[in-house]
Amino acid sequence: MENYLLEMRNIHKHFPGVYALRGVSLNLKAGEVLALVGENGAGKSTLINVLGGIHPKNDGEILIDGQPAEINSVADARRNGVSIIHQELVLVPHLSVAENIFLNREPHHGNFVDYKTMYAEAQAFIDGLGVKINAYDKIYQLTIAQQQVIEIVKAISFHSKIIVMDEPTSSLSDNEIDVLFDNIATLKKQDIGIIYISHRLSELQRIADRVTVLRDGQSVGSANVSEITNDEIVRMMVGREMTHYYTRTYNKAGDVVLRADHLTSANITDVSFELHKGEILGFSGLVGAGRTEVMKAILGFDPIVSGKVFVNGKPVDIKRPSEAYDLKIGYIPEDRRAESLFGFRSVQYNLTLRVLRSFIRGVSVNRAKEKQITDEYVDKLSIKSASYDTKIQNLSGGNQQKVVISRWLAARPDILIMDEPTRGIDVGAKAEIYELMNALAAEGMAIIMISSELPEIINISDRVIVMRESRISKVLEKSELSQETIMQYAVNI
Repeated sequence: MENYLLEMRNIHKHFPGVYALRGVSLNLKAGEVLALVGENGAGKSTLINVLGGIHPKNDGEILIDGQPAEINSVADARRNGVSIIHQELVLVPHLSVAENIFLNREPHHGNFVDYKTMYAEAQAFIDGLGVKINAYDKIYQLTIAQQQVIEIVKAISFHSKIIVMDEPTSSLSDNEIDVLFDNIATLKKQDIGIIYISHRLSELQRIADRVTVLRDGQSVGSANVSEITNDEIVRMMVGREMTHYYTRTYNKAGDVVLRADHLTSANITDVSFELHKGEILGFSGLVGAGRTEVMKAILGFDPIVSGKVFVNGKPVDIKRPSEAYDLKIGYIPEDRRAESLFGFRSVQYNLTLRVLRSFIRGVSVNRAKEKQITDEYVDKLSIKSASYDTKIQNLSGGNQQKVVISRWLAARPDILIMDEPTRGIDVGAKAEIYELMNALAAEGMAIIMISSELPEIINISDRVIVMRESRISKVLEKSELSQETIMQYAVNI
């Protein structure tokens, strides 16, 4: 009989109108990395929130080291050695590394915080992972990868024996991913069990020992990673064959609809390119290469120091994003939760936000028109929600992204800029978004897609602009695209 560090047996969880978990089971060994995968809405987050004490279970049992564990709060989880590192890091930017690690549990000497002990213990935890971070550094001075290390250190400081990592590589460069995986290898040697949630199936062979698949709130199965292919995992996740994962039909590009001529801002230098009607133009490069910064300059977020932007052949002077939107340029930012969504507002509110004028006149609201717009795009993009009044924060990541895309489709832009459009969403939702992008391009919409996923860039783009150090390194035609070629120009090999 196997000795498991963690067993979750027949877990049930339901919310008003939603049966989120239907008898899910999962087990984890000490020193093991268990990948937990499934489409958005499959129940992964709910299961982890049950383990972390955020949502008490309705039925089932949790065993840790073979003993029943009652986990009804975050404090209960921590007492049982469970820590969760969420996709959105929970750190206080202007506090030091040590202050974040020991936040609300600082060591005291009498009535005063014992700062000497706190910084010494924090540094010892950091050094134990073999990383070069100073406990006195402020969080805002660190890279995202370094901040993630601090979240890991914080979990270790609780003496956690079970650590959950939710999409830990979604904002990391390839080099930073390597560092994270080295840290995970260190944790394994300390017999810490890790549940690793990711939509990047390519990572599983590198980091995971086993994989457990959820679908529609139920356990589909588990397997050793060495004994299962990614195609088999996808079939388990979606319950069907995905023969056309990357959907793209290539059409002859039309007229130039957007031209950047020698753009320079505080964050980019001498950037020139053209975007054609009906084209999907990919922007690739390492994190920090300046891809998003180009779009920020065009859209009026960042002032242009020199250079010019042309829309449909006419020079434009865009000082603020609203002026870009008036020119029928849409923008879907990378961080949808921070920059696109009003989490406590409804699905319908978030979807129709850009077209309020079409159904609001003065103080009069045409509810039938509002519902008609929502109906159209919920159906067109297969958005899954209990109702239109559901708070957007309660939707899965894939469905949130579909709502953001729908918001812009309802506004009918001629140009759509999509920054990491499939970040943090599952393979099924990705395939649907690729299919939608293909259809929009076929209808004549011009699309700019920024992506860190090379297979996505290669399979979806007509052309690819590779950036390095805030400049354009190379413009690659479709026939020239390969991972090796893109990386060559991204890192200047």
